[in-house]
Amino acid sequence: MNISSVVKISTLLQSIGHPARLQILLAIGDGDVCVCHLEATFGWRQAYLSQHLMALRKTGLVLSTRVGRNIHYRLTNRLYLDLIQRVAELQGVELPGLAPSLNCSCPNCKKEKECA
Repeated sequence: MNISSVVKISTLLQSIGHPARLQILLAIGDGDVCVCHLEATFGWRQAYLSQHLMALRKTGLVLSTRVGRNIHYRLTNRLYLDLIQRVAELQGVELPGLAPSLNCSCPNCKKEKECA
């Protein structure tokens, strides 16, 4: 394995390793999540979220798309969730289940509330 491969792996693990970024990745899961949903779920300021989402984008963990006025994020690969789950198993911990936010007012979340 060459040094550039090691650096690439290290950068990925550093990005996943930040507690806020790990929470964001778990909240996104297999879905397509808007920034306002993440704000409502965690109670974090938009600037704080944007900083971490930018780092996750730079590392190639998430993709962003604009849907009207909202920015939505999704994982680039489902295997990242599998990696996180494996690490949790190695550490003997259960991953927290994240309940959907009832405070998000974006069109996507409104649609989900109407269906529930």
